[in-house]
Amino acid sequence: MPSTQWREVLLPDERTQHAEQVHVFSELQRKQLKKHGPGRALHRNQVAALRAVLAVEDSLPDHARQGIFAAPAAYEAQVRLSNGNFSVDRAPDIRGFAIKVLGASTPSSADVEQNFTLVSQETLRVSGSADVVAIVDLSVSAPGTALRKAVTQPGLTRSAVANVRDMVKPFSGFATHDFFSIMPLTFGDYAARLKLCAASTTINKAARRDLAADLFARLADGDLEYRLQAQFFEDERRTPIEDSSVPWDAPWLTVARLHVPRQAPDPALAEAVEKSSFNPWIAAKEHRPLGELMRARQAAYAVSWRNRDAAP
Repeated sequence: MPSTQWREVLLPDERTQHAEQVHVFSELQRKQLKKHGPGRALHRNQVAALRAVLAVEDSLPDHARQGIFAAPAAYEAQVRLSNGNFSVDRAPDIRGFAIKVLGASTPSSADVEQNFTLVSQETLRVSGSADVVAIVDLSVSAPGTALRKAVTQPGLTRSAVANVRDMVKPFSGFATHDFFSIMPLTFGDYAARLKLCAASTTINKAARRDLAADLFARLADGDLEYRLQAQFFEDERRTPIEDSSVPWDAPWLTVARLHVPRQAPDPALAEAVEKSSFNPWIAAKEHRPLGELMRARQAAYAVSWRNRDAAP
């Protein structure tokens, strides 16, 4: 059964560590600004922007009726789909599915903007933010420097290789792949990871060559509907709060449906979505991100937002 006995683990001098880690993301963003122009530090490559509606399920159990899921409702939403880097669509990558719920209501407040950021992997094989930053640091280092770092940090190399193995698993498209929050967030007094279930089981083998074309071809034929599910914390052994590398061993519960109506590419919407921030820390107080990785992301998102339009 879901439990409220979850706990976060704060690292010694965590804020100082996160502030130092931000410099790596700033350097990555500076190099990308110089090469590609203004944009995010990560997930710069926007594949598609979509209009959507998030419809909260009726008759949810008490532990799920929290925050924006407290009562049945339908909320306008915007969706940003992205590749993690600038490679072609068919290349190995971590894909992003970000949802901005607009004008939501919770028991404590009205007109709430709720952001959910999900990716195409269920887990991330790192021990914490230091591993993530070290892997990013490798990616922005000159080849010789990167090789020296890999040789002197074998644990980091193993972590990077493990994550690359996950990335090379086939990605069938944004309509036919599941997406995950990786880290949990609060559901009122409870905690849960999120999953967005694929809208279709019909796979187009050519989709990997042009992910946007595949998606909008489907939307030309009809609507798409995804199920948003929550997986609730039960105990630290089976559903660890801080360990992003472990799939949780708990049932999934559908808490809402994301309805994407038939639509064509909209340049005005694409521009608005690209200029917007999709930040998991933009959230109702009942849905605060949890874990050291997410606290590190809070610092990184703030810097990425400030530096988007900075001169290279």
